[in-house]
Amino acid sequence: MASTTRPGRFLPGDPRVAEPYRLTPQLAFRVALLAFLALAVFAMLFLRLWALQVLSGDKYLAVANDNRVRTLRLEAPRGPVLDRNGNVLVGIVPGWRVELWPADLPKTWPAQRTELQALSGLTGVSLKDILALLNRHAGDPLTPIVVQRGLRQDQIFYLKEHNAQFPGVRLANSYLRKYPYQSLGAQILGYVGQITAEEYKTMKKRGYQPTDSIGQAGIEATYDTYLRGKDGKAQLTVDSRGVPKGAVTPLVGATPGQALRLTIDIGLQRAAERALSYGIQLAHNGGYTYADGGAIVAMDPRDGAILAMASSPTYQPSIFTGHKDPKKLAPLLDLKAADAANHPGINRAIDAAYPPGSTFKPVTALAAMQEHLITPTQQLLCSPSYTAYKQVFNNWTNLINQWIDLPTALAMSCDTYFYELGKRFYLLPADRGHPLQGWANRFGLGQKTLIDVSPEVSGLIPTPEWRRNFYSKSKGYGIVDRTWKPGYSIQMSIGQGQILTTPLQMTRLYAMIANGGNLVTPHIADDVEIAGVKGQPIRVLRRFGAQPPQPTNVDPTALSYVQRGLEEATHSSIGTGAGVFGNFPVDIAGKTGSAEKLVQLPGFPHPSNQTQSWWCGYGPYNQPTIVVCALIENGGHGGTSAAPAALKVFQQYFGKNGQGQITNHLSD
Repeated sequence: MASTTRPGRFLPGDPRVAEPYRLTPQLAFRVALLAFLALAVFAMLFLRLWALQVLSGDKYLAVANDNRVRTLRLEAPRGPVLDRNGNVLVGIVPGWRVELWPADLPKTWPAQRTELQALSGLTGVSLKDILALLNRHAGDPLTPIVVQRGLRQDQIFYLKEHNAQFPGVRLANSYLRKYPYQSLGAQILGYVGQITAEEYKTMKKRGYQPTDSIGQAGIEATYDTYLRGKDGKAQLTVDSRGVPKGAVTPLVGATPGQALRLTIDIGLQRAAERALSYGIQLAHNGGYTYADGGAIVAMDPRDGAILAMASSPTYQPSIFTGHKDPKKLAPLLDLKAADAANHPGINRAIDAAYPPGSTFKPVTALAAMQEHLITPTQQLLCSPSYTAYKQVFNNWTNLINQWIDLPTALAMSCDTYFYELGKRFYLLPADRGHPLQGWANRFGLGQKTLIDVSPEVSGLIPTPEWRRNFYSKSKGYGIVDRTWKPGYSIQMSIGQGQILTTPLQMTRLYAMIANGGNLVTPHIADDVEIAGVKGQPIRVLRRFGAQPPQPTNVDPTALSYVQRGLEEATHSSIGTGAGVFGNFPVDIAGKTGSAEKLVQLPGFPHPSNQTQSWWCGYGPYNQPTIVVCALIENGGHGGTSAAPAALKVFQQYFGKNGQGQITNHLSD
């Protein structure tokens, strides 16, 4: 039989299978592809191993070392806060803090929970809060969590004696804020607290760490960058359970924060806070039982330096130091508790607005003279009531019915005189705009003062445009609500209606009157400095100082008539403040105010009209060096509670105790 083998075959053929061993081009391609893939995988593995061992060897060696070497933060002492004379308003005291190292906690949840519950019972920090801190830092097990600062001695001794029962828990040196004057200036100074998750997201680029304590309010928050200092570093060797195996080795020392000097005078601040309490008590004695708060501001009219800023009710900043009592913190952190305590955390000097009442009349007077609606010597009738557009507007007293000029109208605070000016403003043609509101804005009302503490409200100088927008159709209001009526201009002329100002804005206004027409920028910080070493003088690192006053371009002659009216208000027999300031040995000029405001009182279903007591003024009259503005919430007439409170501040400032008789005197 003939052979079936074809030329070129390397194996004999199998008659049962049709050429199974032929190496076709397709098969050769597949073999080559598999070989290439195997080579590529091998190359990748080789390069990865080379990168891990050669390129990243140091990195992973450091990670391995982190399992036994801890990098510790050496907390920097926060800089002190000083008053203008160098008295320490906020200092520091050394203390201890409890740190929790997540990587060193027990590995099982039951054991971990048992330890954390024991830590909670010891520190007073709830287990819920400790777990929340752990969750916040879940992605960073090698960074310690600060559980509590300011440990008591018994807590420190217990942790040291039972160290083995608390793996991952460590005691570290810390610094606590100290307040030698307790609650004095609380809203100015603010407080320090743990940085929140939201704050850390925005501040980590500036070098802040998730375990930092930062200023949370007041000066502490505004100037935190200068006060916080720069933390140092140290190393600590631990075993597999996180237990220290040696002493702490310092690497970089901590740099203390800088000292912040304020413009505040602690003696005047104390006098202002006592005066505020005195004014509230006078209001209670006069039957104004809901007088339960207020503010007093004292400022240098030449440069805007704040000498004192009191707000009532207040609080103790030390409640944020060390162990935090939830009951004491509630009025500052919980809305319901804050309502019950009348919001002690609010700085009423800058963060609350009130109708200014008759303290606004100098604005109306200046604007009317600037717009040539009246001359200062022109006489208008001061009557018990004023009728316009079929509406009757009453004077604050029905005992006056005579023709008077502008200084006299300010001295006796005649409402009907200013009602006529309000009507004249309303009757101006449309192309004249809103000059009364315009001058009020020029004098700093209805806008933030840009003082270097916050929060600050802007207040309100209402205009027809504002009213149309605020009472818009989209909010369900009708055309009548959106229309600016003549009564609004008439009421605004005496600081009533929807106008709102802060005590600091009014202080700034009277500073402008006192200094001859320049608008100053209020400020509290003076400089940051470092104490001298070995008797060397203080070294100022940065001076904040005053910004240049801005001219308002008010007519000097018009201003002089307003100044005369304010001086007569405190010394003339018809002056509303003469009963308080008439016998004071320093010539004081100023204005009382009694402003009605709808207030929601505790226990009442609807708001009621309460009278806000104001007094603003300055001294000495010829060369002013201080402006004082006092507000007593729901305190009645300005001459019966706010003016006597302001007098107390002048007595402290000038070192004189003379005063007039407060009782049985007409006062607006």
